[in-house]
Amino acid sequence: MEKSFQKSALLVTLTLFFCIPVSISVPFILFHGIRDQCSNGGVSSFVQLLSNLSSSHGSCLEIGNGEQDSVTMPLTQQASVACEKVKQLKDLSQGYNIVAQSQGNLVARGLIEFCDNAPPVFNYISLGGPHAGISDIPKCNSTLCELLKTAVYTDFVQDHIAPSGYIKIPTDIKDYLEHSKYLPKINNERPNERNTTFKDRFTSLHNLVLVMFEGDAVVIPKESSWFGYYPDGASTPLLSPQQTKLYTEDWIGLKTLDAARKVKFVSVPGEHLRIAQDDVVKHVVPYLKNQPASMSEDLDILHL
Repeated sequence: MEKSFQKSALLVTLTLFFCIPVSISVPFILFHGIRDQCSNGGVSSFVQLLSNLSSSHGSCLEIGNGEQDSVTMPLTQQASVACEKVKQLKDLSQGYNIVAQSQGNLVARGLIEFCDNAPPVFNYISLGGPHAGISDIPKCNSTLCELLKTAVYTDFVQDHIAPSGYIKIPTDIKDYLEHSKYLPKINNERPNERNTTFKDRFTSLHNLVLVMFEGDAVVIPKESSWFGYYPDGASTPLLSPQQTKLYTEDWIGLKTLDAARKVKFVSVPGEHLRIAQDDVVKHVVPYLKNQPASMSEDLDILHL
């Protein structure tokens, strides 16, 4: 009887010990936007700021040579490069968080949705991401911009200019769905090609933080940062994310995540990517801090 009591008491003690909450360090990676690179001062300083404020290790994941490839490498290829790099990084093998800026969000989402046998992404923080596409190219007068405006859905432009992959002209939906090589795929827009694996991977996120900049004149419309966009075939009215077919028909799982209260629709003052440190502390840092976990999640109770 006494031996049985001692055995039970030891089991209870071990159970309590192994269920003590502990903190596990979850690293994060950052994807920069177009015409930028990890070595640039603004990017490296932002990564360091996030690391200091969250006490989590962070790094910028570079695609190719950075600035040039962010413009000329197709987004499908950029996402593939990101996938292979992530799988080779041992410190990400147990899972990680993502922060992405502007175009970098579409690389991040490609990594989340397309990458096979990859470590899990827990929290994903999107800063000014053109998730539903852009309808116009602002303040752009170069030859490259002219191609984007006049020949965006040709194979040549799709294969050589990265932003062509997420230009969505609302009054030219037929050509967009037939010839755009990236956004229709990542948003599961083609009725006969919807991929449940993409949706399953996206809905596996613990938290999705969508930050929209109120003065954004780069992502047009700015509500694309929340998955809001125009209806097919018209440039008005502007639909909220909850009014789009992507949401109502749950093509990628945004509605599912939102119903589970895992989506944070955040609006901050300022121009594109101009985020105040107070807003970083409030809206970004909490999702990068060490994650609580009980030891019982990693250790089995000994059988006595």
